[in-house]
Amino acid sequence: MIKAGVLGAGHLGKIHLRLLEASERYELVGFYDPDQKNAKALAQEKGYVAFESEADLIQACEMIDIVTPTPYHHQNALNAIQKGKHVFIEKPIANSVAEAREITELAAQNGVLGQVGHVERFNPAFKAIKSSVTHPKFIESHRLAEFNPRGTDVPVVLDLMIHDIDVLLSVVHAKVKSVSASGVAVISTTPDITNARIEFENGCVANLTASRISLKKMRKTRFFQKDAYIAVDFLEKKVEVVKMKDAPKKPEDFALILENADGEKKQIYFENPNIEDSNAILEELEVFADAIEKNEPVIVPLENGTRALELAHQIMECCKE
Repeated sequence: MIKAGVLGAGHLGKIHLRLLEASERYELVGFYDPDQKNAKALAQEKGYVAFESEADLIQACEMIDIVTPTPYHHQNALNAIQKGKHVFIEKPIANSVAEAREITELAAQNGVLGQVGHVERFNPAFKAIKSSVTHPKFIESHRLAEFNPRGTDVPVVLDLMIHDIDVLLSVVHAKVKSVSASGVAVISTTPDITNARIEFENGCVANLTASRISLKKMRKTRFFQKDAYIAVDFLEKKVEVVKMKDAPKKPEDFALILENADGEKKQIYFENPNIEDSNAILEELEVFADAIEKNEPVIVPLENGTRALELAHQIMECCKE
């Protein structure tokens, strides 16, 4: 078992603590949170070991799970990596691209592994259809949330849209050609709602919308490609897969056939991928354990987190303009 410690015991940190304690892949050593009142209360309630300093926790562990606010990710990661510890860093990887690159380079220099917590990669609905998204030409994503002060220390692009940016970059294997975006700060001092249009060199276009001032929650993405329409509901963990193929000369009685202006006939059919229920956060932590112990590839390496952050900052710069 891998000795693991958690930096940060806020809302998400508590979830990570619970899952690491339940995991058969990790031995939860303890946690550190600078809010001593919160740390003592959590230690008394759950029995976790609360360390008196970040340095002491890092020294006692093999893997450090960084679940602190984004502005602290950079220094937390450097402190752990310099001691030769593997790092799991919640999204986004850092506050700035320069910080992300420094983390990535230092990890390589010290021979340690790092993974970024882009949890939607492990969403069972997305996993069920990812192999079907082969050559998307248009992608549309809506990620809407009700207002919550937690997370407003960063723009909505880093708080919410970063999830969809990572998903986008995981299915479009081409360089970004151009970015345009607009954002509005309604309650916070940074944009609370942002829309971005991203064009890739292979012709794919993506339209992403993120809001944290909506009246209802929504986390949906639709992929359009020549032979298919694929929709994912990340919140409800549901999918729709509609595909086309050349219609047979003698279609079945209830086959759905479309004919275009040129007389070409296509048959429409539906697929129902099997969605295996799973805890996405636990899975992302345990596949990182596989990378550490079994030398398997890191699913969301630090380089991926850096690339997502680079595109996020391009979008935020467009909003400023």
